[in-house]
Amino acid sequence: MGSQFAFIGNQYKLKINDKEYFIDLLLYHRQLKCLVAIELKIGEFIPEYKGKMEYYLEILNDKVKLPDENDSIGIIICKEKDRTVVEYSLKSSNLPIGVASYETTSDLPKNYEKLLPNSEEIAEKVDLFLKDKINNQ
Repeated sequence: MGSQFAFIGNQYKLKINDKEYFIDLLLYHRQLKCLVAIELKIGEFIPEYKGKMEYYLEILNDKVKLPDENDSIGIIICKEKDRTVVEYSLKSSNLPIGVASYETTSDLPKNYEKLLPNSEEIAEKVDLFLKDKINNQ
């Protein structure tokens, strides 16, 4: 996501009274000086996601952000999005929320193949780890 982001946490817990809520990813943007809440969705964008993100942003702004920081930003990343549904959903929001979509592929880009182990190498390393763990018990 770029060099200006700092990782705060995944499944970042927000506790309100006796209820717990979890933000998928919480980052901090150094240049914008704000928290960035990211929700990851495996399906199509639905309007309810906006309400959930607004709730998270209100809590972050009230209870987590520091006085010298700017208001938090929300990003909802979905498998698919209908632009019209997104526009109507966000039309009345006064909080900074963006919606993006993603694509998955089973093909690894060629330039990553040399950098990452293949499935056989991973299996070998897991086997070695498990054998070592058993031998040390």
